[in-house]
Amino acid sequence: MTDKPRVVVVDDDDSVRRALERLLRSVGYDVELFGSSRAFVERGEYERADCLVLDVRMPGQSGLDVQRLLISAGHDVPIIFITGHGDIPMAAQALKAGAVDILAKPFDDGIFLKAVEQCVAKSRRRRA
Repeated sequence: MTDKPRVVVVDDDDSVRRALERLLRSVGYDVELFGSSRAFVERGEYERADCLVLDVRMPGQSGLDVQRLLISAGHDVPIIFITGHGDIPMAAQALKAGAVDILAKPFDDGIFLKAVEQCVAKSRRRRA
């Protein structure tokens, strides 16, 4: 068992997943990758994540669908949404439901890492 913060990335684009994995590992995070919402949901280990990075648009369940599922099941996992197709109503919905941040692709690595830090801090406060 590791004491490193765990960041889970769910995105159907392999190049995005791999780039985020490299970035996150380079600064010391433990990273788990999923290519679909379904794979993440079936895994079912939601509370192991200190930060969940969700693509908004994916085949099958969207990132917003996953957020609703987690909330309805009583899981309080800090979420960052990433999207190439965001709009204001979608962003408002995600933020009202508790998302930490929403970032438009392509995004700045520093801004992304700052959002991850916010998620980890929120997760640690919740567990304390």
